[in-house]
Formats: sequence, structure tokens, C-alpha cells
Amino acid sequence: MAVAKVPPLRARAHSVGDALVAHLEQLIALGELSPGDRLPAERELAESLSVSRTSLREALHQLETKHLIERRQGRGTIVLAPPTQVDDLYAALADVTEADRELANVAELRTVIEPKIAELAALRATSADLLQMDDILHATDENLLAAKSLELDVQFHLTLARASHNPLLTALTTTVSSWTTPVRKDSHSTPEGRRASLAGHQAIRDAVEAREPAAAAQAMIAHLAEIDQLIRRTRQDDVASADQH
Repeated sequence: MAVAKVPPLRARAHSVGDALVAHLEQLIALGELSPGDRLPAERELAESLSVSRTSLREALHQLETKHLIERRQGRGTIVLAPPTQVDDLYAALADVTEADRELANVAELRTVIEPKIAELAALRATSADLLQMDDILHATDENLLAAKSLELDVQFHLTLARASHNPLLTALTTTVSSWTTPVRKDSHSTPEGRRASLAGHQAIRDAVEAREPAAAAQAMIAHLAEIDQLIRRTRQDDVASADQH
């Protein structure tokens, strides 16, 4: 089995352990480290990341508790595939008919599940989870291209779902994101929409850091409601503009 190449760790103003967990988890989430990949030996990996072996072991332990990697004597550290139940959920959702994917229904689904995800994240998020949210927020700006702003929007909600530490909710969020992308494009088409998205995400993140589940859920409800109104206004403006021509 080939040993995976792990990109270097960027300098951060956070604890080394948190930075390591965030870095490695992000590589796994983005597919740069794939299921079945074997990580370099501890000594080699610690040297390549410029960290101590103690910090590395602590980070690997956190990833192991999240079932993202497996460490076995004589085999090394292996990146795990998603749990079987996650694959089953993807398969079940793929069978949903097009009629059931009506955008209004999906928007309603987001309102049902995402406040609960925010609530669980406020109870369970680690420092590394918060660090990943911060990275996304720092990269977000109202002057971004709409496509990049949408990409960061999706990343934030997926990171929040992972912070719930429930792989089924992460799988569900991934699928719902793919369904809602055509609608969410509209909310990122204007600077106003991009500002609203960033402000909503920041409020959610702050409530998660404060360990306030009710506040996190309420911040998500307010965020989704504001985005829904923005999308409706954008579509009405588009219709009015088309009628004028």
C-alpha cells in the first residue's frame, strides 16, 4: 500500500493540536486524503508537518475518535471510508423522485434539520471544528465572485454538520446542499446577499463557540429566513427585469 503525501501545515495562531486536527480533517473532507490511504510513519509525518510527535499523536487520537482514521499495530494509520450507514443513506436519498426534490420542499427540509445541527454543534464542537469555521469565514468576503462565495457557503454548512459529530447528519447535509445549489446561487449574486450570508454564518459560529445550543439554533433559523427572503427578492427582480424587456 502506497503512503499518502500530506501537504504541509500552515502557520496558525492556535494550539498546534487544534491546527493539526483541523488540517488533517479538512484534507480528508476535501478528498486529498482518500479512504484506504496510509499516512506516513509518525516520525516522518511529524517532521514533514514540523510538529512534535506528542502533538501529532493527540491529533491522530481525535481523528480516531471521529472514526476518520484507524491505527493498527504493524499496519500504520489508514484513512477510513465513511461508515456503512452513511453510504446506505446516500443510496436511499438517490432514489428520491424528482418531484420530491421540488425546491420548496428542500428549503423546508433545511429549516427542519439545520437548526438542530447548529444546536448539536454548540454542544459538541471541538476547537479544531471552530478553527475550520474560522478559516472559511476569513476567506469569505462580499467582493468575491458569486461562485466562490457559494462554495464557501456550502463548506461552512458542511463543517457545521461535521461539528455535530453525527455522520448521518453530515451525509444528509451533503445531499441537501447538492439539491439546493441552484437556489442558493441567487443569494450570492449580489453584495447584499454575500454580506447577509457572512453575517449569518458569523452569528452561528459565535453561538457555537459560546456553547449556547438554543442561540445557535435560533441564529440558524434567522439566517435561513433571511436568505429565503433574499432569494425571493432576487427572483422577483429578475422577473420584473425580463418583463421590461
